[in-house]
Amino acid sequence: MSIKEMTAREVTNKLVNKESLFILDVRNESDFSDWKIEGENFDHYNIPYFELLDGVEEILDKIPTDKEILVVCAKEGSSKMVAEMLGEHRELVSYLKGGMKSWSEHLYQAKVYEDAEIKVYQFVRVGKGCLSYMVVSGDEALIVDPARFVDQYVAAAKEEGAAISHIVDSHLHADHISGGKEMAEATGGAYYLMKSEGAVFDFKPFEDHEKINFKNVELEVLAVKTPGHTPGSVSFFVNKKLLFSGDTIFVSGLGRPDLGNKVREWANDLYDTVYNQVAEIADDVIVLPSHYADFDTEINEEGYIGDTLGSIRERNEKMFNSTREAFLQDVEKSASSVKPPNFEEIIMINRGIEDADNERKQELEIGPNRCAVHHTE
Repeated sequence: MSIKEMTAREVTNKLVNKESLFILDVRNESDFSDWKIEGENFDHYNIPYFELLDGVEEILDKIPTDKEILVVCAKEGSSKMVAEMLGEHRELVSYLKGGMKSWSEHLYQAKVYEDAEIKVYQFVRVGKGCLSYMVVSGDEALIVDPARFVDQYVAAAKEEGAAISHIVDSHLHADHISGGKEMAEATGGAYYLMKSEGAVFDFKPFEDHEKINFKNVELEVLAVKTPGHTPGSVSFFVNKKLLFSGDTIFVSGLGRPDLGNKVREWANDLYDTVYNQVAEIADDVIVLPSHYADFDTEINEEGYIGDTLGSIRERNEKMFNSTREAFLQDVEKSASSVKPPNFEEIIMINRGIEDADNERKQELEIGPNRCAVHHTE
């Protein structure tokens, strides 16, 4: 018998390197259908673990003999049990350490950009489709749209010889819990958010800060000017070279404007954003969104998720060359799609109205991101 544990980091490396992996997912069928580990060269077979309590012999014809096998469950225990049984019949059998909870929380760090003034890193939360960023200049760092794993960003900044001095959220997130408030408390950094997003704790409102300057960084806040996904959505223009677009523009489309049940009103705002504000930005600016829909198709040759605005315009010509009415109709069609799980409670936590312990936060965030579903074709 030969089984071992495989970490979320190791699975991510296989995903990035386009290695093959066979995943035996022993969660319930509904959980598997809703959310799973996806990769260009990953194959899957799903069967609930309780159907394998008497052994794995009945599914051996479904399990390849020439591939590395990873057994996956929600928290680890069931997959370890199944992996031990499968190890009697197959080589190279592993189970996912920490289960899908660990997959949901892993951050993959990639360098996006570097010049004489700044370095920019992207943090890819592969299990959720969420993206966050660190902009380093001298001994200071700015964090964009942080996840709740504050220690990881602090450690990454320390590796660069920097301390976190500024934290910004592009909007009030609906699919994951922001680390902005906690990070500000832990580091002493200034935390910025739009007042119109309704947060009840202390922060610096973007309405009063059109620009943030530190070291060799000028962050221009396109505040109030880029609504759509939420009424207070903003984008950040850094040194006229990088556009941190929040949930307004994605590599593959635009943000969904229906989470506030004002689909047509917010879609009108999104149209104005695309055809007024974004239209003024040059094609060679690099767009860095806060979510993505598909890792395999959106990651670029440099190893991060992002693209020039010109390429995005070309790829999504339908949305960037449309009449207002055709645009609104197309957006409204997407509004019937499934909303992020638990999004109302997550928003209340991000607003500071409700609180939750770490275990509850894990439960709320389990599942895919559904903010990038307004996918242009």
